[in-house]
Amino acid sequence: MVQYRPHTTVVLAMSADGKIADYKRSPARFGSGADKAHLEKQIAASDAVLFGAGTLRAYGTTLTVSQPILLQHRIQKGKPAQPVHIVISHSADLNPEIKFFQQPIKRWLLTTKAGAISWQERLDQKKGVPLTTMKNEVQEYPPKFEQILVFETPIGTIDTLAALQHLASLHITRLAVLGGGELVASMLESDLIDEIWLTVCPLILGGAAAPTPVGGKGFLSQLAPRLELLEVQTVEQEVFLHYRLQRP
Repeated sequence: MVQYRPHTTVVLAMSADGKIADYKRSPARFGSGADKAHLEKQIAASDAVLFGAGTLRAYGTTLTVSQPILLQHRIQKGKPAQPVHIVISHSADLNPEIKFFQQPIKRWLLTTKAGAISWQERLDQKKGVPLTTMKNEVQEYPPKFEQILVFETPIGTIDTLAALQHLASLHITRLAVLGGGELVASMLESDLIDEIWLTVCPLILGGAAAPTPVGGKGFLSQLAPRLELLEVQTVEQEVFLHYRLQRP
């Protein structure tokens, strides 16, 4: 049975040896201007973008749509200038003072009940106000996160499928996933990815501890997700690979 959810595309840049960051997990700024423009184009084509807390901690910000032609296309289609930016985090262990929270975007948090309470306690420590009672549903806590989405499985993990179905009910039809590897792995395992864009950048990072586009436990070769190559573009020293997930 096909579950109604947004069309979901992963967009990542990696080194020639398949690393999305160095062994210290520093912010991956090795992509060219062409790669950044490509990423911005994918973000502009989406109704929302999703990324893990580790990715947010590494950068402290998110990439917004700034190219005038992309902004114009969104406005012409009746969309807001920026897509919704959604952070997914089990613990919601985030610093409310990073620059991300001052960017001119709508910010949502996808978390567990414990994560939502932890985040509210963190804000209350800043504000000195009583803790708010949490429910297992969408909550609003301006100005840091406009919405807190709590979708939890019986074992206390984030129910990503239920969350994506909820996003679809909010007319979010296209979702871009911007990392990291653990999030991509879990979504592949749950068959929640439709397309993948990979930019291969001309450097070698190496390191057993350096993260890759797909983390987690990994897949046995006979059970691995299979891809169909849709497009290959070469721009100067970078290669842009566009794949579609194969399904029966």
